[in-house]
Amino acid sequence: MKMIPLLILLFLAPTPSLSAPTTLTVTPKTLTKSGDTVSIQWSNVPSPSKLDWLGIYSPPDSRHDHFIGYKFLSESPTWASGSGSISIPLTNLRSSYSFRIFRWADSEINPKKQDHDHNPLPGTAHLLASAGSVGFETGRGPEQVHLAFTEDASEMRVMFLAEDGEKRYAKYGEKKDQMGHVAATIVERYERDQMCDKPANSSIGWRDPGWIFDAVIKGLKKGVRYYYKVGSDSKGWSETHSFVSRNEDSNETIAFLFGDMGAATPYTTFERTQDESISTMKWILRDIEALGDKPAFVSHIGDISYARGYSWLWDEFFALIEPVASRVAYHVCIGNHEYDWPLQPWKPDWSYTVYGTDGGGECGVPYSLKFHMPGNSLEPTGTRAPATRNLYYSFDMGVVHFVYISTETNFLRGSNQYNFIKHDLKSVDRKKTPFVVVQGHRPMYTTSNENRDAPLRNRMLEHLEPLFVENNVTLALWGHVHRYERFCPLNNFTCGSMGMDGEHSEAFPVHIVIGMAGQDWQPIWQPRPDHPDDPVFPQPMRSLYRGGEFGYTRLVATKEKLTLSYVGNHDGEVHDMVEIPASGQVLSGDVAASVKESETTSGSGSGSGSGPRGEFSKSTFSWFVQGASILVLGAFVGYVIGYISHTKKAATSGRSWTPVKTNEDA
Repeated sequence: MKMIPLLILLFLAPTPSLSAPTTLTVTPKTLTKSGDTVSIQWSNVPSPSKLDWLGIYSPPDSRHDHFIGYKFLSESPTWASGSGSISIPLTNLRSSYSFRIFRWADSEINPKKQDHDHNPLPGTAHLLASAGSVGFETGRGPEQVHLAFTEDASEMRVMFLAEDGEKRYAKYGEKKDQMGHVAATIVERYERDQMCDKPANSSIGWRDPGWIFDAVIKGLKKGVRYYYKVGSDSKGWSETHSFVSRNEDSNETIAFLFGDMGAATPYTTFERTQDESISTMKWILRDIEALGDKPAFVSHIGDISYARGYSWLWDEFFALIEPVASRVAYHVCIGNHEYDWPLQPWKPDWSYTVYGTDGGGECGVPYSLKFHMPGNSLEPTGTRAPATRNLYYSFDMGVVHFVYISTETNFLRGSNQYNFIKHDLKSVDRKKTPFVVVQGHRPMYTTSNENRDAPLRNRMLEHLEPLFVENNVTLALWGHVHRYERFCPLNNFTCGSMGMDGEHSEAFPVHIVIGMAGQDWQPIWQPRPDHPDDPVFPQPMRSLYRGGEFGYTRLVATKEKLTLSYVGNHDGEVHDMVEIPASGQVLSGDVAASVKESETTSGSGSGSGSGPRGEFSKSTFSWFVQGASILVLGAFVGYVIGYISHTKKAATSGRSWTPVKTNEDA
């Protein structure tokens, strides 16, 4: 009988909970530089679901639905046990990060709230756990270092980003341990109320952009390697970088050219990001390493970061390109995804299918301040935003005169830009620079099934092509279409004679579309007019090579010959090339193996309209070291390996979202 009261007491006593709370931990708490990795671990997730997800936030106190990105817990092999881990490389956004785990059910999917790929954005109604701040060390010096030429060949511009506007400098010299010269900087920044539309001016897209510093290194000797670093004693210095200065007397020009690259992220976000950008930068860095002390530069012709109003994607972009852009000048021209917004000042009646909302409300502001190209071209925005810069300019590099134009602002006869192009082309000294390369974003010629830009192309043919033909432009390079396509020498859709059979050659411009550097929406080619719905895409005679391989182009020119090669990302090899002697005669060529590769990967003939047309000669790029592909890629390696390991968007679960491409992404 004495046991009964004891049993009653045991029955009435409070019992411990059968399920422990969900835990979330992140290590380390402090990172050194962009690209460093955090390990995120969780445990005790009750009844794990394939839709449970991890939100990534910066600033750390952001609203639940204002994440910068997310990953499903099912990406961890052990997620079904309720415990797991994910490692993510982080970019310094000048604000700490925090992390949160949410439960999300099928019944809560909102079809009206979707990301860029039309996948539903995850719900935030059920928070399971959160982890505190992860930040970056102070005093480590600026980041996002990138170079550019000025109007003076004896100068090099260096730009970088810091968390505040205190004074910083650029130190430089010919020896790594003797950087006795100092260049002062100017500093700028932009504010949220200078953005023109959402999401750029909304709380979901805006993040503090930091302070942009701009220094000019002067008095450079020709073709000499200089070492430099940026920062200050009080705020810290960057690591030491180096570049090779321009040489006006050089008989060789080397450049790496592409469009539409964007950047990769180690998480899914509101906009589609571009994983192929990693390979593009990897192979270009290989090529730069192989050059030794030869000067070169990069040309990125529009659709730069694809931030589209989500400002942290600019940070991801500059972190990606820094290993390249801190070594060689990185030149750009404006594209639709940097600029276009509903109230842009130049929007003729014929252009309403052309200019839309592709800039995400940025209206050219980040592009204008984060880069500083030669010249002083600008156009007012008609808003609180500063005038748009870096629209059209030119410079000489060795034996080539390079011209950059804007397809997003007025280029019609009588405009400031038209007058610049006309005067610039007429002023070229062909004895000094026998080759002229014009670059812009939207193409004058393409055989992709892109109809929205037809009114723009018609105006380009009417107003710009006569200038190109009259002034013997060698190459016209374009982006926007995320393919590679090389045309015959063209004037008004008519191929000029290439002089292949001894006849007089007509030195018409060779148009090449090179928008294949990263953006992964691939348009189809033009179908047959009488069978528009059948997947047969004939390759017109004017189109000599078409391909869907991601990659970039490599230009090498001497006073005797210019060679442009198309390098594919999947193998780093040449897939197409064109050679143009100074006489203007065009010689097509590609590596025989690449013909077979193109047929295998892209198809050829009437079925796909991809690949080369005809027989070609071997590539002459003997100057590249064959073993360059196994070079240790310096500072880039850690960053690339981290991203290659962590940017896989497909979760191991069956419920990971599948990208759906749309025509809005050109």
